[in-house]
Amino acid sequence: MSNYFYILWIPLLPLATFVILGLFGRKYLSSIAGLLGTTSLLTATILSFVAAKQYFFIDGKVNGIYQKIIALKYTWLEFSPNVSIDLGIVVDPISVMMLVVVTSVSLMVHVFSLGYMKGEERFATYYAFLSLFTFSMLGLILSANIFQVYMFWELVGVSSFLLISYYFNKPSAVAASKKAFIVTRFADLGFLIGILILGFYGGTLDIGLLIERFTSVHSTQFLSITSASFLGASMLTWGLTLIFMGGAGKSAMFPLHIWLPDAMEGPTPVSALIHAATMVVAGVYLVARMFPVFSMDESALAIVTYVGAASALFAAIIACTQTDIKRVLAYSTMSQIGYMMFALGISKNGGENGLGYMASMFHLFTHAFFKSLLFLGAGSVIHMVHSNEMKDMGGLRKLMPITHIAFLIACLAIAGIPPFAGFFSKEEILTAAFHENKIIYGIALFTAALTSFYMFRLYFSIFWSKEATISSPAHDGHESHGEGPWVMKLPLLILAACAVCVGFVPFSQLVTSDGAALETHIDLVFSIAPVILSVLAILLAASFYKNQNGKSAKVTNAFGSFYTAAYKKFYVDEIYIFITKKIVFPFIGQPIAWFDRNVVDGFMLLLAKTTAKVAELIKGLQSGKVQNYAMYFFGGLVALSILFIYIWK
Repeated sequence: MSNYFYILWIPLLPLATFVILGLFGRKYLSSIAGLLGTTSLLTATILSFVAAKQYFFIDGKVNGIYQKIIALKYTWLEFSPNVSIDLGIVVDPISVMMLVVVTSVSLMVHVFSLGYMKGEERFATYYAFLSLFTFSMLGLILSANIFQVYMFWELVGVSSFLLISYYFNKPSAVAASKKAFIVTRFADLGFLIGILILGFYGGTLDIGLLIERFTSVHSTQFLSITSASFLGASMLTWGLTLIFMGGAGKSAMFPLHIWLPDAMEGPTPVSALIHAATMVVAGVYLVARMFPVFSMDESALAIVTYVGAASALFAAIIACTQTDIKRVLAYSTMSQIGYMMFALGISKNGGENGLGYMASMFHLFTHAFFKSLLFLGAGSVIHMVHSNEMKDMGGLRKLMPITHIAFLIACLAIAGIPPFAGFFSKEEILTAAFHENKIIYGIALFTAALTSFYMFRLYFSIFWSKEATISSPAHDGHESHGEGPWVMKLPLLILAACAVCVGFVPFSQLVTSDGAALETHIDLVFSIAPVILSVLAILLAASFYKNQNGKSAKVTNAFGSFYTAAYKKFYVDEIYIFITKKIVFPFIGQPIAWFDRNVVDGFMLLLAKTTAKVAELIKGLQSGKVQNYAMYFFGGLVALSILFIYIWK
């Protein structure tokens, strides 16, 4: 246990940075806030790599199985001898992998922000919020107790709210932060109820014990939760589905995805951190953490599978129509998270049948690097042209050579072109889908082709299409920053190298949900169809968008109303607004408001008036006249004497 105690410093370092910058940053440390935050994250990142080396290559594997190690355990609240909230640190393959992902990407964002956010009035506050978010995410992935997960889960929501609304003077940013907060809180209510269900039937909130009790078909807890039912489904199905609801909200799965595109109102480096590699994969991490229990219920896994597949396809179609580069990347994130979700859904617990689980975690790992690279590359472009719209861009490859190459590498990685990282992880997901569910495989294959198309639509629109237009109206009143300082270029180069190399990191061995290593095999024949489809999609995007030839407009017109619906995000937001304003507010909100105003407030006002009236009637008893008090005293004595005489008789 003590061998991994130093891991505690990984979340504590950003927490300390948040406290220092939050209290003293703007007044005393504004000039060094970025350096302080970056140094803290660099230290945490080094510790994460030390932990990964120790766990994966020194003492984490015993007899071929990676062990789950509890590095720290402290009983915080004890409700009964069997149920308590223990604050603990768990060390296992997915927590260590997530440590590396979160700290690495957060470090790149911290470095990039030194240039991107330079000159901001609330520069120190920005780094304080970044540190709070990083602490929250690290606490979440290290938690050994499911209620501890929930506490950090909510703290992640709060810190993301602060970052999305960083430009609080922009009404759109404030609205986006409130939308994200409300939608995810609604989903988190389901998560909380799911926790209570599993905790009640499992007799514990410890994740390890829950897994142990619910994966043994002969255990009292498993028999109890599967025999109890509600509306035709077992309580195990309900508990897991509600937990997945929380994950779906945080990971922007359909239909709880509506907050993600609007969240692009935050600073672009924030999008790279929150909406590419960390917060949005929290839902995937949650399902993976509880996967042995999910594997015991086919209905819950089916929900994960089809929600993930529908989200992947739905988001990919919308991404093909968006013109704001950050919104394209947002829907791309939603689509890739959908990939990870349905890969979990089609998996089994351990062994060769656990390929889907392994592939999902592999794709989470590779996606973190190339998607954060895409967002930071988009940040460089926005920093250059002062616009998010593709129509204000074009021909930037000569003006931004480093950003151009880095962005191209990221696009090739997400498109699944070998030998870039995304090829290997997508290949494993497609292989798992092909063997488990041909319908899901078909959706995944089509979605992969759409991914290549919309990403290279974005690439050609930004870096080719036309001559550079830095003097366009979108830039009036702004001085071009060029490609930015080296603190912005360096993270792009590092992440580009990762997008090329991280597919080879596992050295052909990845871990399934039971901790066993599963050898991966790249089937070149199987890879032909996905790669050919991706290449054809890239060529199609090039023919439409590499030059301004009018072809894209013809295709847009050909699709007509379907294109318009996709551009309008299939009117999901409008449906929510209609339900809210036309149903919830008049038929639920207004009656509750009337009841609160007239019944609750009326009762309290009546109580107050009654109290005042009674006080008015009896206030004479407190006259302050000694003779009156003496009369009351002797009157009481006479009354008591009569009473005693009556009782004595």
